[in-house]
Amino acid sequence: MDTNTDALDQLPDAVAASAFRRLVRHLRHRHDAQNIDLMGLTGFCRNCLADWIVDGGFEGDKATAREVIHGMPQDEWKATRQTPATPEQLARMEASLALNAKD
Repeated sequence: MDTNTDALDQLPDAVAASAFRRLVRHLRHRHDAQNIDLMGLTGFCRNCLADWIVDGGFEGDKATAREVIHGMPQDEWKATRQTPATPEQLARMEASLALNAKD
């Protein structure tokens, strides 16, 4: 895709940052949307968002970035919000990740 003509790249940084924060806060509120389900449907999850902020220049480490996204340490999030993945969820995630590799 030619990013020179992509309207997304024309968004002011403040607008993009506001939308990103809204997405993260929405995901914090909707902890019923499990990471495994997000991965199975979209090919990304909260942990990916944390990785992306590190890739974007966040000065903290991966654990700190995940705490920013989760709103708490990842271990706490996993203990209080994450449910065990089923074989079906894992299969959907693997199929979805395969689609990511084609981009």
